[in-house]
Amino acid sequence: MHSSTTENYLKHLLLLQQQQSDDTPIPTGKLASSLEVTPGTATVMVKGLAESGLVDYESRGGVRLTRSGQKAALDVLRRHRLIELFLVRVLGLDWSEVHEEAEVLEHAVSEKVLDKIDQMLGRPAFDPHGDPIPDARGRLADRRLHSLPECQPGQLVEVSRVDDQSPQFLRFADGRGLTPGASLTVVTVDEVADAVTIQRDQGEPLIIGFAAAKKILVAPMESR
Repeated sequence: MHSSTTENYLKHLLLLQQQQSDDTPIPTGKLASSLEVTPGTATVMVKGLAESGLVDYESRGGVRLTRSGQKAALDVLRRHRLIELFLVRVLGLDWSEVHEEAEVLEHAVSEKVLDKIDQMLGRPAFDPHGDPIPDARGRLADRRLHSLPECQPGQLVEVSRVDDQSPQFLRFADGRGLTPGASLTVVTVDEVADAVTIQRDQGEPLIIGFAAAKKILVAPMESR
C-alpha cells in the first residue's frame, strides 16, 4: 500500500494526463497547482516518486506516470469513483458533497470491501458525475462526448458527464436538470452572445453561457 500523499499525487497526475491529447510530461508547477501545494513541495515529492519507479521526472521536462505508477493511479481513481457512487446511490448523499468524503475514504477502503461495493452496485462503468470508473483491470469505458457549444442547433442529446465537480457548479447543473441521463434539445448555439439555448421535453427554453455550457458533456441521441 502507498501512503495517502503518494496516492493523491499519482491520482492528480493521472487526471492531468487524461486532459491531454498526447503523453507530454506534466509541468511540476501544474501538478503543484492541482494539488494546491507549493512548486517546491511538489518537486521534492516527485523526486521521491521517481526513485520509487512510479514516475519519470526531468527537472526541466516535467513528470509522467510510469506503467506501475499508472496502475496505482487507476486503482486510486477506481476507489474514489466507486465510493462516490456508493455514497449517492446507497447512502443517499447529494452528488455535490460526495467528492470530499471520497477523498478521505479512498485511502482506507480495502480491496475486499471495494469489490463487494462494486458487485452490489452492478459493476458500474460511470460515477454519479458521469466520470468513467476503472474496472478491476484498470480499463476505462471509452465514449466520444461533446460539450454543448459543439452541438448543432436542433440536435437531440443526452447529458453524459459534468466536467466541473465543484459543489457550486453541481448544484447549478442539478437545479437545471443537467444531470447524467437527462435528454435535451440544443435549440441555438450563439457564438456572438456566448450562449447556448437548450430545451428539456416540453419545458421552457433555458439559456446557458458558454463558460458553463462547455462543462456539460453530451452524447447524440436518435431523433424522436
